[in-house]
Amino acid sequence: MDWQTLSYFLVASILLTITPGPDFMFVFAQSVSQGKKAGLATGLGLCTGLVGHTLAAAIGISAIIYQSSLAFNVIKLAGAIYLLYMAVQAFRETSEPEEQKSERYTSSALYRKGIFMNLLNPKVSIFFLAFLPQFVAVGEGNIPVQMVVLGVLFIIQALVIFTLLSILAGSVGDRLWKNPVILTWVNRAKGLVFGYFAIRLLFEKNS
Repeated sequence: MDWQTLSYFLVASILLTITPGPDFMFVFAQSVSQGKKAGLATGLGLCTGLVGHTLAAAIGISAIIYQSSLAFNVIKLAGAIYLLYMAVQAFRETSEPEEQKSERYTSSALYRKGIFMNLLNPKVSIFFLAFLPQFVAVGEGNIPVQMVVLGVLFIIQALVIFTLLSILAGSVGDRLWKNPVILTWVNRAKGLVFGYFAIRLLFEKNS
């Protein structure tokens, strides 16, 4: 792959990452409501999930999921249920004691949430299967290796963007923590965001 192709891929990847979607909004919501460390842990988890999607696309598992409506729907249902679970948890945050919140929202717990949320979204798997091959040079060597390289580049830029987002959104969240009324509405908004993406995932077709 030449540098021009890689630069085009990087620009396209950045534009796709900063477009508000489930991952972007998940990092933003956790950063505002729990602070920048929570956002960083969430973003790292999401990017770890992308490793699985990259490998799946490289070895063709994504194609199998795309061709099997049953496999697609099972994974989609699991992802939607998980998002709904997080929506309920977001609404419950305002009525729980502070010590319970600190126990649940450890960095490791948010890291795992990020991984599960990403892996349980079949649209991400299919997106990688459709997006990465657009920048693969068929005559330039091993195609799976090229797809892995592209996937790693995508993950790196996503991690950088999620880190910056966490820092910026976390600084806003630090101020909100001092106002319990505003924080209550922030948590409710986070629950609505998770609920919206859960419903959208449920009704999206495999196309």
